[in-house]
Amino acid sequence: MDKQKPIKFSPEVRDRAVRMVFQSKDEYESQWAAILSISAKMGCAPETLRRWICQHERNTGQRKGLSTAEQEHVKALEREVRELRKANEILRLASAFFAQAELDRRFKP
Repeated sequence: MDKQKPIKFSPEVRDRAVRMVFQSKDEYESQWAAILSISAKMGCAPETLRRWICQHERNTGQRKGLSTAEQEHVKALEREVRELRKANEILRLASAFFAQAELDRRFKP
């Protein structure tokens, strides 16, 4: 079986789908029923729409967790830490190399 490439939905489509769930919550017996109906109309999986709703709630402070901006900031910091660790390792190896070269130079007659 070939694994399908996930469909990328634009932020506008995501926002519209989330807004539709919130606006039509009184028309359905539960939020999940609204998610099932609207996800079918939008062409996305119900679980995908549920995750968009959860992220929207985190972004607006209705749910605990990191907002999208905070998640992006954490990723940027993690990337910076990886780069700094790599640079430190290079500097450590260079320092050891030059220290050894200095020792070799001192003891040659």
